[in-house]
Amino acid sequence: MAPPAPGIKVNADGVPDFDALPLREGDPPYSAWGLYGADDELGTLNRLTDERVAAAAQGEIRTGKRISLNWPLDAQPGRAFFQRATFRQEMMAKAPLAVNDDVWTFNSQVSTQWDGLRHFAYQGARRFYGGRTQKDIHGQGRDEDGKEGGKGTVLGIHAWAEQGIIGRAILIDYHGWRESQGVAAKPFDSFATSPIPLEDLKACLAAQGTEVKFGDILFVRTGFHLARSGKNPAEIWDHHEKVPHPFGGVQQSEEMLRWIWSSFAAVAGDHPTFECWPPWTQVKEWSLHEVLLSGWGCPIGELFDLEALAAHCRASKRWSFFLSSEPCYVPGGVASPANAVAIF
Repeated sequence: MAPPAPGIKVNADGVPDFDALPLREGDPPYSAWGLYGADDELGTLNRLTDERVAAAAQGEIRTGKRISLNWPLDAQPGRAFFQRATFRQEMMAKAPLAVNDDVWTFNSQVSTQWDGLRHFAYQGARRFYGGRTQKDIHGQGRDEDGKEGGKGTVLGIHAWAEQGIIGRAILIDYHGWRESQGVAAKPFDSFATSPIPLEDLKACLAAQGTEVKFGDILFVRTGFHLARSGKNPAEIWDHHEKVPHPFGGVQQSEEMLRWIWSSFAAVAGDHPTFECWPPWTQVKEWSLHEVLLSGWGCPIGELFDLEALAAHCRASKRWSFFLSSEPCYVPGGVASPANAVAIF
């Protein structure tokens, strides 16, 4: 993990105070470009130092209980949100031997996945993390022998695959907390632009008795998978027809940004967009996707299956755990299945 660049003032956690953002005059809102040098591709994953990961393993792995956080790759058959290609499997018998192969084709964001740094730019500035452009991403670079003409891989998901997204994680069981409060008192609709305010996330943490530590990986359970399972195929089809798709999620606010910046190495949820969607109904100048991905290099996880995790957290009265997530090693990849497991 890279240390902060020389000349940048950092606090006790090794990062600049939120009020120092953006770090350079003229950069997009709240961006931290240059914090770890001009060529950095890890962003907030630089917070997952060897020492923090080791401490997380020692402090969180107690029983050996393991829970998958992955929604099946084929969970959206026929048609997927955001017009993404669905999962297809081709099975091949390798006669005359009793042997089989298969070929998978799918969009990397069709199920549980991490948004990578090539995914979403600052829309006004049209710049990705560190100031990279579409030309930087789609233009020609050097091939593996150093010759001109090879495909460029800048900001590819492979940079995260080399060390994984691994460390202490916490679950905010927002859906469970809403039920305990009485859902009428805390209305939320997974299939509408319903924002979850920071005060509710903090109230849920307090009710759980969950401590946030710097460098944690945040998970928010909204109950999306339960809401989706309660809809019939025609209702799901009708939602596909709405462009842009409306979804509930974390509220866009400066307070939310402050909290994420001061606490987390990555953020994720069970819903398709993490933040409520479309985002610009809350804040006109920016979205969380823009600031997190392109401003800070912070992974955004979506469509995680948190149902079994939430049940275990309730039963054990413990909402922190060790996360091991290994993105696929695809040089120049935009996003990746999470391949994630929680370990208690």
